[in-house]
Amino acid sequence: MEVMSTESSVDKKWFELFSNKARVIYPHSDPSHDYLHIIRVVNTAKKLCDAEKANWEVVMPAAFFHDFVNVPKNDPRRAYASRISAEAALEYLKSVGYPETHFEDIRHAIEAHSFSANIKPESLEAQIVQDADRLDSLGAIGIARCFATSTLMSRPFYSEEDPWAEKRDLDDKNYGIDHFYIKLFKLVDKLNTETAKKEGQHRVAFIKEYLEQIKREI
Repeated sequence: MEVMSTESSVDKKWFELFSNKARVIYPHSDPSHDYLHIIRVVNTAKKLCDAEKANWEVVMPAAFFHDFVNVPKNDPRRAYASRISAEAALEYLKSVGYPETHFEDIRHAIEAHSFSANIKPESLEAQIVQDADRLDSLGAIGIARCFATSTLMSRPFYSEEDPWAEKRDLDDKNYGIDHFYIKLFKLVDKLNTETAKKEGQHRVAFIKEYLEQIKREI
């Protein structure tokens, strides 16, 4: 995967350091939250940052370390995962001498990125990190992540008796496809920046086309 470069030598130094750290802390066992997910979020965040004129010095570390502590979706601590990650990220950033003037903004961006935490992103930088993470749940890669999570949670892709929930309630705890309708399609309406909203609409359209193909196949 091509990793997006940054413009200044200072940015490049931090980018490489954070990338190397990310390779160590993100587990290969969960492809929905592994190093490749992180790099996709970072690259998307850079594009949004450039388009929306935000502060990359806040966005970059927050994007790299928004999942610093990986808490499984079925873990009771899930709603607090972003706060736990924020604390761990700031401890790491302090240890490597990152400018502490950005710490509170980075903390907020990490804490607010999480859907489960339900924290409103108050800064443009926090909005961008949240948007970048949510965009990775949509489109072609979003489909792959959804089914990867289904596998980790030992749930089938769809209900054998009623795949499209025509006579039952949607239930994404037991069926993978239901997650598109319960959560993922709604994410596009929760995106913050205009740049992200446009991309989100494109990605949702792709998922809907994909589901129509599944209907033909099953």
